[in-house]
Amino acid sequence: MQHAILFDFNGVILDDEPIHLRLFNEGLAPLGYRIDAADYYDKYVGFDDTDGFAAAVADQGGNLDRAVLDRLIREKAVRYQALMDSRPPLFPGAAELIRRLAHRYPLAIASGALRGEIEGVLATVGLADSFQVIVAAEDVSRGKPDPEGYLIALAALRHGGQPALTADRCLVIEDTVAGVVAAKAAGMRCLAVAHTYPAERLHQADLVRPTIAAVNLEEIDGVLA
Repeated sequence: MQHAILFDFNGVILDDEPIHLRLFNEGLAPLGYRIDAADYYDKYVGFDDTDGFAAAVADQGGNLDRAVLDRLIREKAVRYQALMDSRPPLFPGAAELIRRLAHRYPLAIASGALRGEIEGVLATVGLADSFQVIVAAEDVSRGKPDPEGYLIALAALRHGGQPALTADRCLVIEDTVAGVVAAKAAGMRCLAVAHTYPAERLHQADLVRPTIAAVNLEEIDGVLA
């Protein structure tokens, strides 16, 4: 029986949400806007850059035209990459779990991050070969909580050698409410790690663990079974 594990990236593998908050605010400051930490983690943490910038400005009564929005995204990506060129801040236990899972299951990433950001980090930390599929912000028209990214990843896994794989045989590892909603809307099972939200906010997941370091293979096998 075919199974697969699909990972979110930011907040699950890479401990970079404080960096994203800082970079959002660096871009917004010249326009007169700011996101405070409470609002970021409550409202925007599951969004990709497009939805994050647009929603933050709209919630403060403003509007971004497409040219300005595209510039903000480009500039944020450049600043982010400069910070990631050194050792990226992975969550403790993430690399070890990924390497162990890669020997047992096909792995995919479905993230609101840009492809270059994801691939750059994975190459730097030696995990690029662990994932068969990467679905990034450029690959979807709707970000989480829409399930589009996870459904695209499922289709790519099928095409890449798992033709009998079905959504209910996929386990998503997420850290946000929007991500859990997306996984469940895709018909997939979900294990949530409480890196970003308290465990009680993630109650729609099939299993909630305090950190990715606390996840073990037996629990994953159990959720998939």
